[in-house]
Amino acid sequence: MPRCWRVLQHAPELWQNWQQLFWLLVQGKTVVGALLGGLAGVELTKKFIGVSRSTGDAFVYPLIVGTAVGRIGCFLTGLSDRTFGSPTTLPWGVDFGDGIHRHPAQLYEIAFLLGLLLFLRVRSRSHRQEGDLFKFYMLAYLGFRFIIDFIKPDLRPVLGLSAIQVACALGILYYSRSVVEMFRFEPP
Repeated sequence: MPRCWRVLQHAPELWQNWQQLFWLLVQGKTVVGALLGGLAGVELTKKFIGVSRSTGDAFVYPLIVGTAVGRIGCFLTGLSDRTFGSPTTLPWGVDFGDGIHRHPAQLYEIAFLLGLLLFLRVRSRSHRQEGDLFKFYMLAYLGFRFIIDFIKPDLRPVLGLSAIQVACALGILYYSRSVVEMFRFEPP
C-alpha cells in the first residue's frame, strides 16, 4: 500500500519518464501508507476473528520512536528519498548537496514526534478509553503530515493536495467521530 501512494504521488512524472516507475517501486515508501494500510489490515483481521477491543495503544510509543529514527535516515539520505522541504531563506535551511537551502522537513517531523511523545505521556495519565492513545497518535500524526507536506515540493494533482495529503485527510475522516473524546481530560 505505501508504494501505491508513492506511485500516485508521482504519476504525472511517470507519464513523462515511465522508466522511473521501477525506481519508485523499489524506493517508494511512506509511513502514512504503512500506517493506514496496517490499520486497515488490523481492523479487517479483528473483524474476521471476532476481536472487538482496541489493540493499538501498545504500539504508539514504538511507532513514534521508530518513525523518528527513520527520519534521521531520511535526513542523512538527502535528496534521493524526496522527504526534504521546499527552498527557504530561513537561517536553518539545509543544503542537501544541490546548492539550494531547503526546509529540513525531516527534522521538523522529529521535533513534532518528540513533542507528541511527551504530550501522550502526560495525556496517558488522565482517564481514557482503551484505544484512545492510538487514535490520538493517528489523528495528530496524520494532521501534522497533512500540514507539513505543504512545504514539500510534491505534485498536488487533487484539489491542490498531494496523494499523501489525500491519504491523511481520509485517515483523519476515519477517526473524526473520536475527535471530541480525544480532547477530554478527566482525572483518573
